[in-house]
Amino acid sequence: MTIKLWVDADACPRVIKEVLYRAAEREQVLLTLVANQPLKTPPSRFIKSLKVAAGFDVADNEIVKLTEPGDLVITADIPLAAEVIEKGGHALNPRGEMYTADTIRQKLTMRDLMDELRGSGVNTGGPPAISQRDRQSFANELDRFLTRSKLKSL
Repeated sequence: MTIKLWVDADACPRVIKEVLYRAAEREQVLLTLVANQPLKTPPSRFIKSLKVAAGFDVADNEIVKLTEPGDLVITADIPLAAEVIEKGGHALNPRGEMYTADTIRQKLTMRDLMDELRGSGVNTGGPPAISQRDRQSFANELDRFLTRSKLKSL
């Protein structure tokens, strides 16, 4: 079984994309960045981008459609992560947290609560910028996932 990596690329930080580019080359795994705008990617037979039409959740819907069981999706979008997990895939956020079937319901509940608070006028603020620790945590979790996947395919 050959896994693929999918990136919800419109909101993925550049430093995380760079980690992914290096991992795709090193592990020789297909990495596809999905976005509703053209993306520049390094020349590689393992890295490609897929431009989708503009619109709400168009990139997310395309990722869900293309993801196969065992694939890994990089996203901070919790509903997208939930759909990927439901389909048998894996989801990792850019801060290095692997979403699981056990944690995704709680994350969806918290997201819905924050949406309600914002909708009622409460300023909930946004997430902090990606730190060096986040980048390292992401790289470590990605490496663990790729190693486990490689061992399963042996």
